[in-house]
Amino acid sequence: MNHPARQRPGTARTAGADTIHTDDNHRGAPTPTMTAQTEAPARAGAKSGMAADQGTASTGSTKSTKPHKEGSVLHQPPAVWAIAFACVVSFMGIGLVDPILPAISHDLNATPGQTMLLFTSYLLITSLGMFFTGFIASRLGVRTTLIVGLVLIVAFAAFAGASGTVGEIIGFRAGWGLGNALFISTALAAIVGAASGGSASAIILYEAAIGVGMAVGPLLGGVLGSVSWRAPFFGTAALMAVGLIAIVAMLRTGMARPEPVRLTAGFRALGNPALLTFGIAALAYNYGFFTLLAYSPYPLESAAAAQGMEFGAHELGLVFFGWGLMLALSSVFVAPVLTRRLGLLPTLFTMLGLLVVCELSLGAFSSSVTGLTVTVIVAGFFLGVLNTALTEAVMEATDLPRQVASSTYSAVRFLGGAVAPAVSGSIAAWLGTPGPYWFGAAAVLIAIIVLIVGRKHLSHLSRPHMNAEAEAQAITAGDEV
Repeated sequence: MNHPARQRPGTARTAGADTIHTDDNHRGAPTPTMTAQTEAPARAGAKSGMAADQGTASTGSTKSTKPHKEGSVLHQPPAVWAIAFACVVSFMGIGLVDPILPAISHDLNATPGQTMLLFTSYLLITSLGMFFTGFIASRLGVRTTLIVGLVLIVAFAAFAGASGTVGEIIGFRAGWGLGNALFISTALAAIVGAASGGSASAIILYEAAIGVGMAVGPLLGGVLGSVSWRAPFFGTAALMAVGLIAIVAMLRTGMARPEPVRLTAGFRALGNPALLTFGIAALAYNYGFFTLLAYSPYPLESAAAAQGMEFGAHELGLVFFGWGLMLALSSVFVAPVLTRRLGLLPTLFTMLGLLVVCELSLGAFSSSVTGLTVTVIVAGFFLGVLNTALTEAVMEATDLPRQVASSTYSAVRFLGGAVAPAVSGSIAAWLGTPGPYWFGAAAVLIAIIVLIVGRKHLSHLSRPHMNAEAEAQAITAGDEV
């Protein structure tokens, strides 16, 4: 997107004390800084030439501006498949606990408010970790950071399954969140760096892995949760251990290290007015998002009991499988189309308005299994579009490196997700079953107001024109809820 404040990719730019090569950060692995003489051909090969840049960044060969012919999506090195599998399992972990929340409450004598803290601890630590993942990856390297994140996920998922109290699960979910922050922040750079014959096909595979994980997570949680609430945690640990072993064995050492990032880069990024505007709006929006995700299993179970229906982990898993499927499809396939045809801001305002309607409908149908089920699934469509569109907007609206902008934005918005599960139980006790949904609707309205008030900082936004890798990064940041 062209506007006066944006500098061209590949040029050095100084922000405060930070000197950043924007091309390096955008691509996830360092490449030589382009001069004015080489910038034009590199920009001309934006889509296919991106593959050449990434391949040479990983191998150390001379970079060429000639586009590579992309191979089949299925013809990728084993390391790419290993990372894609780990991505599926990682994104499965988001919705995995939804179907088993009531079972944990019953078996461990915990209140709904206590079990919903499984989301709060996970998201709070993920949020704090995202401020520093760029710094960590630039020091340890992509491969090491990826492996450390996977080790943490395997360990803490297994510990959660072996827990004897809800407090222990809450604590271990926090460690899981740290591992997920490290893994997700480096997975895209790793899968592109490991790809052969170009990166576009690997990115398609990566986006597909995100969608599969988002959709299958609740379903797997429901199937395993019908046996025991512990089974989904042990299942995740086992699957991620397989991914870890495969990545250690197949992902080569010596991958190029990202451009150095300062420890305070994430916090300094909040000084950008556009990023701050979107961050506050997303914080409010994510409050509504996680009200729906973390609280809805309890009204569904209560409504089913009142109607004489059995609605356990398996049934909840099916509901949230529908939710995850709609979210995955809309974030990967629908959001890019809408943002290009309508523009970023019109898409955001439209989807936020529709989400307000969904939150109000959930409150109105809080005693109806059918009403809750249909609304939750439909809301997944709007949430998927919003996640991707908001992250694309952040990347388009700022001159910050994509890695810094997306991680800082994610860190801020996750705070809203951490608050909603922590307070929804108390709100329900105060106002009744519909109460948390009213607060969720109000939070989404606040997000709309923030965007309206801060629109002067967003006036340069137009239809996005990201390349394939940047779009995949937006989808990743958007879907990592």
